[in-house]
Amino acid sequence: MKKAQLSGSLRANVGKKDTSALRNEGRVPCVIYGQGEQTHFSVRGVDVQKLIFSPDVFQVEIDIDGKKVMTIIQDMQMHPVKGIPVHVDFLELNDKKKVKVSLPLLSTGSPIGVMNGGKLSQPYRKLRVVGLPGDLPELITMDVASLRIGDSIRVSDININGVDFLEPAAAVVLGVKMARGAVDEDEEEEVEGVEGAEGAEGEEGAEGEAKEGSES
Repeated sequence: MKKAQLSGSLRANVGKKDTSALRNEGRVPCVIYGQGEQTHFSVRGVDVQKLIFSPDVFQVEIDIDGKKVMTIIQDMQMHPVKGIPVHVDFLELNDKKKVKVSLPLLSTGSPIGVMNGGKLSQPYRKLRVVGLPGDLPELITMDVASLRIGDSIRVSDININGVDFLEPAAAVVLGVKMARGAVDEDEEEEVEGVEGAEGAEGEEGAEGEAKEGSES
């Protein structure tokens, strides 16, 4: 998993007045929990937004007055109008304790079914997983080049050492659907074979008629 760093400042007070003052200064109130007592602090809004609005998932090392803690973003509250974070919860990581996280799902390759006119469907952009921090990958990559029309990849088809999926095992995460005018490769070959056979029969019939005509 990718790593990032944030510099934070301890909060002397956690009341509404102090919270409003921080936001007016362009800072975001935050909390770290998961390993003992909670730590309330704040970070620059522009810094934490870079992590929140990134498609990647990060392990975040937070430096608060010289004390560094490895964390992961667990939850956040967004402003209903501005769409910016107004509070962020960080979970302190423990190398021996599993953590839940949503990992991005990336497909690679050009599916056979899409080249035949089908449409690639991806119901999930992220998949919820659980695993030790050291076992969690940056993202989940799936090769879809062999998928034909009607084929799909389910959660149960994905295997990552040390990682368990929280989505239903039967859930389809990638698939190729039939689209108007799409023809599966096997069907194309079958149609060509039938047309070829009919053409050959037609030629044989024409030759037979020509032969009978010459004999008469």
